[in-house]
Amino acid sequence: MLTPARGWFVWVTLIGFWLLSLLPWRAWPSSPDLLLLALAFWAAHEPRRIGMLVAFVFGLLMDVHDTVLLGQHALTYVLVVYGAQALHRRLLRFDLLRQALHMLPIIVAATLLSLTLSAWLMGAWPGWIWLQGAVLTAVLWPVLGWVLLLPQRQIDDTDGSVR
Repeated sequence: MLTPARGWFVWVTLIGFWLLSLLPWRAWPSSPDLLLLALAFWAAHEPRRIGMLVAFVFGLLMDVHDTVLLGQHALTYVLVVYGAQALHRRLLRFDLLRQALHMLPIIVAATLLSLTLSAWLMGAWPGWIWLQGAVLTAVLWPVLGWVLLLPQRQIDDTDGSVR
């Protein structure tokens, strides 16, 4: 049985993943986008707390940090959060592995759209290495979901005896 997530826990995890995303390991072309994953997870599990405005702000912060075309990450994050919120009711019916399968096309399509727009404006296609990062992001959904849902689990203290 799951209890609702506390607001402070959601924001601490998002800020923690944002800080983790500022580290230089993200320069690797096929690295997973953990901030995108956390935003999508909380948008699916707590849609009233995390919306597209939050995704847009975090996307702009990542655009400035990565010195890419302003709005590239913001567009990707907003599209993925929109997809997670659109599938909110469906996702909660499935376990974490099936949720990852539902989110995989959304993550790939949003990343592809953002990179296509960026390649059109900048005149350079980054190749297909980004697909590994998008798939790896979706593959990490069950792991991240298990970790983020751990504090919300209630211990069933009934021993089955009748009083």
